[in-house]
Amino acid sequence: MNDAYFRTEGLTVGYNGKPLIRDIALGLRAGEILTLIGPNGSGKSTILKSITKHLSAIRGDAFIAGASVNAMNYKELSKKLAVVLTERLRGELLTCWDVVATGRYPYTNTLGLLQQEDRERIAAAMERVHAADLADKDFSAVSDGQRQRILLARAICQEPEILVLDEPTSFLDIRHKLELLGILRSMAKEKGITVILSLHEIDLAQKISDKILCVNGETISHFGTPDEIFREEIINRLYGMEKGSFNLTFGSVELPRPEGEPNIFVISGCGSGVRLFRRLQKAGLPFYAGILYENDVDLQVAAPLAARVITETPFFPIRDETYETALLLMKKCEAVVCAGVPIGESNRRLGDLIREAGALGLLKEEDALFSAAQP
Repeated sequence: MNDAYFRTEGLTVGYNGKPLIRDIALGLRAGEILTLIGPNGSGKSTILKSITKHLSAIRGDAFIAGASVNAMNYKELSKKLAVVLTERLRGELLTCWDVVATGRYPYTNTLGLLQQEDRERIAAAMERVHAADLADKDFSAVSDGQRQRILLARAICQEPEILVLDEPTSFLDIRHKLELLGILRSMAKEKGITVILSLHEIDLAQKISDKILCVNGETISHFGTPDEIFREEIINRLYGMEKGSFNLTFGSVELPRPEGEPNIFVISGCGSGVRLFRRLQKAGLPFYAGILYENDVDLQVAAPLAARVITETPFFPIRDETYETALLLMKKCEAVVCAGVPIGESNRRLGDLIREAGALGLLKEEDALFSAAQP
């Protein structure tokens, strides 16, 4: 970690002198984004507060460009690092502009007077988070989502080298979540600002981050790139998921497969079955799926949701034994639904399977299937 712009050494954090997480060691280059993930109460906020000196570290230290955070006074630290925490800021009698303006105080004189340059930076920060129209509004009266954008604007106009955010997307709708994360990404890549944040939305963490820190109670279970961390077994273990699973391909969580003996067989391919698989899961209808090539996107959703999936080696014609296995399962069912799949030379046996289902009177339209399943 010698080339790290931000790093920790032997950092142990906790409360009232009692260690919670020991020996945290991580390193980030300038402009990288680190996201802390893990279950509620696992210690993510404790780590962030210790890095920012809102909590005193029990042991160890953090370093910014080689300088000890413990050795910095708060004015020095505020020029290096800006913070957006989850605690509600009390802003009675303050406008949103006033709150953002507090981000400039590390740069003002002893009287705390703002210069024209400060005012320009405040206005630019509010524009950046699409909050210019909130400038004159009472901070205590705006919505949670607007409040979050104002606090981000305050951090931006502080001109930090490191930006620390604790669950910044918690109160935002999807549009503003994406806008906020887009702002953070551009700040990191265009201005070289190092971003450290915690997120509950692991799909967003996978997409925005350069590094991931997995926090699980008393330990840091993993630290690495998204490609190294976002694996089904790691995420399932981190969150203790006994029902459902993490879908690596889609970066999302799949609910548990329906229980019971299937009487539905789904024929699909090339992504045509994804919506149907999830609709069946939601309705609590167990099903079989096939024949799917092992590189088919449908398989990524069918595998955790279907009772069984019949698969075939990619780029090869469907073998007789694979076809017979699928046909045997299909004949056990009361309904066969074809979600739509292009038939070519290699998968022409799927056409045979569909014709066989028709001859047996098993083919059903999707909507008719769900209508029949309703009580």
